[in-house]
Amino acid sequence: MAEKDDNKVRLDKWLWAARFFKTRNLAKAAIEGGKVQCQGERCKPSKEPRLGDLLTIRQGFDNREVEVLALSGQRRGAPEAQLLYRETEASMQRREAAAAQRKAMGAGAVISEQRPTKKQRRQIHRFRDQRDLGDD
Repeated sequence: MAEKDDNKVRLDKWLWAARFFKTRNLAKAAIEGGKVQCQGERCKPSKEPRLGDLLTIRQGFDNREVEVLALSGQRRGAPEAQLLYRETEASMQRREAAAAQRKAMGAGAVISEQRPTKKQRRQIHRFRDQRDLGDD
């Protein structure tokens, strides 16, 4: 029997083990969709990350730049998973600034506690129709 080499793990499996994605399938879809880059280039799910590689991972509004510190194909608890990578200082600052900006912008948004009434729905539809006609 051939022994499995611990230094070789697929990128989708590493992302899953490092708890960036809930399933390997989600990790694979993100890689194929160009949301994960290795050393600034698009890659395949079967790529084998190396120690010291710089990965850029886009999740929702956030872009993370992480350096691979260890390889693992096994998903464990969050404290152990965080030992597999280190996020760069610049990446953390950008994420925090973007989160603060989103929070500041969301403070002025009006969120209704209930569904619109029939009258309000008609007004919304009328407004959208007028806006659509004005774009032509």
